[in-house]
Amino acid sequence: MTKASSDTAQDAAFEGSAEEARAFLARCRQLVDARLDALVPTEANDPASVHAAMRWSLFAGGKRVRPALVIAAGEAFGAVVESLIRTACAFELMHTYSLVHDDLPSMDDDDLRRGRPTCHIRFGEATAILAGDALQTLAFQTIAEDDALDARVRLRLVAELARAAGTPEGMVAGQAHDLWAESRTDVGGEELDLIHRRKTGALIAAAARAGALIAGADGSELDALTRYAHDLGLLFQITDDLLDVTASAADLGKTPGKDARAEKATYPALYGLEAARERARDVYARAGRALEEIERPTGMLRAIAGLILERRA
Repeated sequence: MTKASSDTAQDAAFEGSAEEARAFLARCRQLVDARLDALVPTEANDPASVHAAMRWSLFAGGKRVRPALVIAAGEAFGAVVESLIRTACAFELMHTYSLVHDDLPSMDDDDLRRGRPTCHIRFGEATAILAGDALQTLAFQTIAEDDALDARVRLRLVAELARAAGTPEGMVAGQAHDLWAESRTDVGGEELDLIHRRKTGALIAAAARAGALIAGADGSELDALTRYAHDLGLLFQITDDLLDVTASAADLGKTPGKDARAEKATYPALYGLEAARERARDVYARAGRALEEIERPTGMLRAIAGLILERRA
C-alpha cells in the first residue's frame, strides 16, 4: 500500500470512529438529559429563582463528555447503563456547578457560556452562587440515593467525586493555581500540565474511573484506565486552549480570546500554535497506549479521544 492510500485508509477509519463517537455522545446526552430533567426541581418549586438558574445552566446544550465517559468506561467493563446513569448525571451536575462559579466576576468573569448569557448575567451573582452550590450538593445526593448500587460502591463513588472536585489534587485546586498563574511569565510546561491535570483532568479522570468502579474493574485495569483518562483531560484542555485562539464565539458558545486578555497560562501561549497541536497529538497517542493494556472492548474510549483531538468547538 502506498503512503497516500495508507493515509486515505487511516482518514476513513478515523471518520468511521468519529461518527460512532458522535452517535454515542448523542445517545448519552439524550439519556442523561432525560434523567437530569427528573432529578432537578423546576422553578415551580421554591426557591423558584435558584431552580430556574440551575436549569438554565444545566440545559444549555453541553456535550455531556463527562457523563458519556462514565457510561463508555462502565460499558467497556461490562456494566449496564441503568447502573451508570445516576452517577453519569452526578458528574454533569458537578461540572455545571464548576462552570457557573468559574464564570463569576471574581473568577474568570465571562458573560457567555454554551451560546447564551452566563448564569450570573441572567439571574444575578448571588443567585448564580446559590445555583452552583445546589448543583454541587445535588451531585452527591444523586449518587448517595442510587438504589441500583451497593452502599459500598456508592461510598467509593462519593469519595471519588469529592477528591476530583476539591483539593489538594482536584478541580478547586486547579482553579486556584490557574488564577495564581495569571500574568506570570515564569510558568513552564510541567506547571501548566499540573494546573490542568487538576482543573480539567481530575473530573474527567474520575468520570471514567467511576464507570469502571461500578463495573468492578480490577486494580491493573483501573490503573491503565486512569492513565488514559488523565491524558484525555489534558488533551481536552490543550484543544480548548487552541480553540480559544482559533475559533469564533459562534463556534465555541463562549467568548474567545479571553485567555490571552487575562494573561492566563495556556499551551498556545507557552509553546505556540503548531507546537501545542503537536503536544495534543502526543498526549492522544499516550492515551491510546494506556488503553492497549486493557483487554476489554475499549474502542469507544479511543474514539472519544480521537473526537476530542479533532474537535472544532
